[in-house]
Amino acid sequence: MKLFKTMFLNQMRNGSKGSNGSGSKGSNGSKGSHDQALTVRRLTQASASLALAVSCALSSLASAADAPTGNLEAAKAKVSMCIGCHGISGYRASFPEVYSVPMIAGQNAAYLQAALRAYASGERTHPTMNATAKSLSDQDIADLAAYYSQLK
Repeated sequence: MKLFKTMFLNQMRNGSKGSNGSGSKGSNGSKGSHDQALTVRRLTQASASLALAVSCALSSLASAADAPTGNLEAAKAKVSMCIGCHGISGYRASFPEVYSVPMIAGQNAAYLQAALRAYASGERTHPTMNATAKSLSDQDIADLAAYYSQLK
């Protein structure tokens, strides 16, 4: 993916020639630059989405023998750290900026585990989630994911 992005950025810097051979700039000279910046921004967003999807897919392929099995009863003693934000419909956190907190009830267990591991590693960033996820063991993550995935 990084190679593709680099190739795309190099192509954008060198300018792709249109049928008139003048590149992609309009008559005012700025439209092409704006279009290129917009295209690069969209490519970056698409790359991030693809990376998360691949991460989730790969985490679900992990060996079942290596991954702990979630325990719903054990999770009930651990959900208090989640429910204050994720248990309130429409809740918006205000630190570090106003942020709509997602409801995680009914979410796919593999996705929840991948997200918590990404927060713990710093791959995904939110101060509260990073601190919370770093405090969780692999068993805690499996328990919480199993618990929230079975809620509706």
